[in-house]
Amino acid sequence: MLYLNDSHIQELGIDWRVLTGIIQDVVRIEDEGDCVHPLKPYLRFRNPENRIIAMPAYVGGSFNLAGIKWIASFPKNHLHGLPRAHNTIILNDTATGEPLAFLNSGLLSGLRTAAVSGVMLKAYVEARQPAGIRLGIIGWGPIGRLHLDMCAAILGDKLKQVTLYDLRGIDPATVPAELRNITIIADDWRIPYRHADIIATCTVSANRYIDEVPKEGVLLLGVSLRDYIPRSVAHVKTIVVDDWNEVCRENTDVEQLHLKYGLQLSDVCTLADVVCRDALIHRGTENTVFFNPMGLAIFDIGVAGYYWAKAQRLGSGVKLDQGE
Repeated sequence: MLYLNDSHIQELGIDWRVLTGIIQDVVRIEDEGDCVHPLKPYLRFRNPENRIIAMPAYVGGSFNLAGIKWIASFPKNHLHGLPRAHNTIILNDTATGEPLAFLNSGLLSGLRTAAVSGVMLKAYVEARQPAGIRLGIIGWGPIGRLHLDMCAAILGDKLKQVTLYDLRGIDPATVPAELRNITIIADDWRIPYRHADIIATCTVSANRYIDEVPKEGVLLLGVSLRDYIPRSVAHVKTIVVDDWNEVCRENTDVEQLHLKYGLQLSDVCTLADVVCRDALIHRGTENTVFFNPMGLAIFDIGVAGYYWAKAQRLGSGVKLDQGE
């Protein structure tokens, strides 16, 4: 069994176009019916804001891997100098069940999260063909930073302005040097929200705070899932989810729209509709797009499988014997 951690993933490299391509491939395989991902259970104990989530999945096609992601999310960990999330993944051989790899990597989970957003970003840009993009990111933790890296790589010269906001403030030195000349650090979430064309909410907010209707035609990447007071997005016609059954629960923005405004599965698009059936191209360019990805284990297995295969080719990682 091969062991990989954050340093191994960094050594193997981050290519956002490869990672978004992996997500697109997994979406197509799922759409063909060759994936399995049971509804994930949430383990809570003592403090209910903390959770550990089990995410088993099988991805067929060219991946042909099974496995499980076991991710702990403890929002107050920053008070102890620890990351909020601790992520582990086990990959299994689909013929024998033999464990192939153990990945202990919070970075891997962040890469998957940003790569899924990247698929939506690419579809939005393809459908709208903007000359330039103003990006807003609310929340400057690891997920926010990975989203900036991903957007910069995918958008290239189309990225004209970046506006960042975090409740705890932002050190300008944490902004990538090559983007500082186009980056504004705001002192209010409303500044990126009102002026950006693409808005990524990457917070750990315990309470919804966005109470304004977004401007028409923007892409809302609802990464943290619980930022919008329902009335602010109740009018949005193009709502995209990765999986309705996963995302319409656990007090997400989609569940609140379902409970308070009657949103149904028939009212939303899926990521498969976007990737496989060009759903955004068939929507008017003036429509706001609200993306709500709960996070599917099939994407984690796909990304982990890519790094496992690359590590095998390059001799990276640590090989574990049965006796170790």
